[in-house]
Amino acid sequence: MVDYIVIGAGFAGIVMAERIANVLGQEVMIIEKRNHIGGNCYDYHDENGVLIHKYGPHIFHTDLEEVWQYLSHFTEWNNYQHKVLGYIDGIKVPIPFNLNSLHQSLPDKLAENLETKLIQTFGYNVKIPILELKETDDAELTSLAEFIYEKVFLNYTKKQWGMEPEDLDPSVTARVPVYISRDDRYFQNKYQGLPKKGYTEMFENMLSSDNIQVKLGTDFREVVQHDGDKFIIFDKEFEGKLIYTGKIDELFNYQYGKLPYRSLDFEFENLNQEYYQEVGTVNYPNDYDFTRITEFKHLTGQKIESTTIAREYPQEYVKETNIPYYPIPKPENRDLYQEYLAKSIQLKNLILLGRLAEYQYYNMDEIVAAGLKIFEERIK
Repeated sequence: MVDYIVIGAGFAGIVMAERIANVLGQEVMIIEKRNHIGGNCYDYHDENGVLIHKYGPHIFHTDLEEVWQYLSHFTEWNNYQHKVLGYIDGIKVPIPFNLNSLHQSLPDKLAENLETKLIQTFGYNVKIPILELKETDDAELTSLAEFIYEKVFLNYTKKQWGMEPEDLDPSVTARVPVYISRDDRYFQNKYQGLPKKGYTEMFENMLSSDNIQVKLGTDFREVVQHDGDKFIIFDKEFEGKLIYTGKIDELFNYQYGKLPYRSLDFEFENLNQEYYQEVGTVNYPNDYDFTRITEFKHLTGQKIESTTIAREYPQEYVKETNIPYYPIPKPENRDLYQEYLAKSIQLKNLILLGRLAEYQYYNMDEIVAAGLKIFEERIK
């Protein structure tokens, strides 16, 4: 029997397994339902030799030096600065909507006047949530906020979440700012990039210890059961720690009901040309059924003759049919999660970590930081 069992070979599970194996020198088993490591960050070379992200674009960005330095032990970086354009009324403008977007979308004199008002009201190089801009007393700024809300945010949100924005938690709207700046980068973090040879190779380096076993294509429910306040592994009581990164409702056999998620479907296409679009990602908030197109060569810096793009279609999550990507941020869903969380506390050797286990959105750097913290505080 190993000392630790980790359910899920995504970012959260891999960080925990690496620390346990290399810092403590103890044995850890990872159980992963899919046939590959890396979770939704998994990347691979397609049949045309293009390095693609199977589950959509993942650009690593952080201001946390300890997180960047930690991962740098396992990879070199392609120091890529992500840019996104939005297809608005037949033209492509920078996203998040910024001063450059303003001047490209509106007549010159109106744009100049609005730029002056934005800077005088909020300052320069600041991000203002769209709802805050809508609440200003200035009629022209309110009109601008309505324009951005309708052209950039409203229909994209409807496609992404399958519901009206007002039915979502305000935190969703807060993540869509107006950027009072001419900085066209999507992120402004100190550290940005992608693993130079891909996420999968970085994860393989993290799991290279002889103390780590990885069982792919294995449903944890075939191995793990819980009985009262303890786990049963292969019909024996497990006295080590179980680190769970999967869906918390699935851990408890949906006892209180299913937690809802949104999923995604990707349509990949290889094109016999050097590049398809100007930047890594172009959003389509108002046109077409897909939300965005990603061209991976922009992200990876790969030099190859053809290019591969992915069109991204949001969809409802259906158990055993597609993959749960995003917890749906609504108060009633958090209330249901709290019921499962209360039950999890009864299991003394259980640690929950990750987007599915904690039913909340995490950026990649946040999940690495959370894993390192939990290791220090609850394991080491």
